Amino acid sequence: MTSLDKPTEDTDQTQPHDARAVTEAALFEAFGGVRGMVETVVPGLLFVTIFTIDKDLHLSAIAALAVSVVLVVVRLAMKDTVKHAFSGVFGVAFGVVFAMFTGNAKDFYLPGMLYTLGLALAYIVTTIAGVPLIGLILGPVFKENLSWRTRNPGRKKAYAKASWAWGLILLAKCAILFPLYWWADTTQLGWVLVILKIPPFLLAVWLTWVFLAKAPAPIDVFAEMEAEEKAEEERKAALAAEGGETQGPRHRRQA
Repeated sequence: MTSLDKPTEDTDQTQPHDARAVTEAALFEAFGGVRGMVETVVPGLLFVTIFTIDKDLHLSAIAALAVSVVLVVVRLAMKDTVKHAFSGVFGVAFGVVFAMFTGNAKDFYLPGMLYTLGLALAYIVTTIAGVPLIGLILGPVFKENLSWRTRNPGRKKAYAKASWAWGLILLAKCAILFPLYWWADTTQLGWVLVILKIPPFLLAVWLTWVFLAKAPAPIDVFAEMEAEEKAEEERKAALAAEGGETQGPRHRRQA
């Protein structure tokens, strides 16, 4: 082996760094990044702020829904992805409708709390079933789709750990919020919800990053499909060329 064949120390150091950078970028893309977090906090923060000041359910609800719509319009104007903003609009809309229907301001938060509980159970159940939800979410982002299930056991294990982390963190959040829903007033519940919006999310994302950064690299199934298509085209071209060469001498003999 020559000196050119030997891996350098820089290569050994940069590859893990590159893997972590790719994982971090993919997580930000999947979960909306800083802007996505802001968009999830602002409507609830506006609702609880207005309700704390004047106890007006209708004004608080309308303001929260209006700012959610504005966030979507801003993303559309900037030609940015709107999936996170749209999910925020639907979440706020459900809360507004529910609170208006019951006349209880605390019910503005109930649909979101039920969604959090359902999501926590989904993470845990899918992990027990061998198809961790975080892998289903991030597989397309990493261009690996479901290849991790059968072809990359180390990555499947990392997705399972990450899904357990998400499920347990969200369950812990629910264990705090649901007693407050029954025992605390609207203002107390609202401020606790605002406080618990980002920290548990950041913890879950960080743990996901830790698990995936140490996992084997994803298998790029899109690159594999492109390579297979290219190889098939080259094979057909070679067969066509071979057929043309064999027909040439035959025509000359007949002539």
